[in-house]
Amino acid sequence: MTDVSLVAIEPAEVIEQPSAIEQITRGEVDLQVSTAKRYPRSIERFKQHAMAMAVKNVEVAKSCFYVLPRGGKRLEGPSIRLAEIAAVCWGNLRCDVRILDADATMVTAQATAWDLETNVLIRRETKRRITDRSGRRFSDDMIVVTGNAAAAIALRNSILTVIPRAYVLDVMEHCKRVAAGERGTLDQAKVKWMAWFEKQGVSKARVLELLGRTGAEDITIEDIATLQGVSTALSEGETTIDELFAPAELTDGVKRFGFKARQEAKEKAEAATAAETETTSQQQDPNK
Repeated sequence: MTDVSLVAIEPAEVIEQPSAIEQITRGEVDLQVSTAKRYPRSIERFKQHAMAMAVKNVEVAKSCFYVLPRGGKRLEGPSIRLAEIAAVCWGNLRCDVRILDADATMVTAQATAWDLETNVLIRRETKRRITDRSGRRFSDDMIVVTGNAAAAIALRNSILTVIPRAYVLDVMEHCKRVAAGERGTLDQAKVKWMAWFEKQGVSKARVLELLGRTGAEDITIEDIATLQGVSTALSEGETTIDELFAPAELTDGVKRFGFKARQEAKEKAEAATAAETETTSQQQDPNK
């Protein structure tokens, strides 16, 4: 009988080839990194370009900072617009942003900023609520709007972590001076901002309370810059009218503020009237 030897056969190693998209992405990144090494940034040039873009005109300067009054203090910082300017002027920076999830109550956005010259990558996530005070989920259009706001804030936070904040704050302070010193008198600026907040449903008294002033004659140039920063925070989704201002007492005893509160009060009043009418009708006609 012939002996048969069993030889163990090693399984062949399977090497997965990168997909076409992965190859393209790697090629793009390699090219950007090599370009960044060949053309390193200049901090002085960054400051000059960022300053020139941020104060190109008064309107641009106004959009470059926000102010959030919180607990008697003023929280201020560079806006999304200034972060975009900084990213362009910083150079050798790769950024992306996406919506990660939208569940029953929150939308989550994620943004990445990658400094190709220093190989520093920062990733930030931002959540925003997509339900109203009553717990009702927003409409599809409002969810998209809220998601875009969350994405913009996440992108700003990632950019302003990669780029040293001290450089950006220098630009922001210059923008505040330009915005506060716009053409026209201080009295004209007061009238303009009081009218703007009135359109948002905010009374003059509440604006003065926000600024900590007893009358319009006490408003200063610095206060005008604060109001501009507040309007930027509102437009960028950093806060809302209801969050920013102290709640007002409505006829139903519930403390609310803003257009949404007025609508809720109106709906409750109409429902109460309808219920009262129905009760009166039933009392008049016992057969019902």
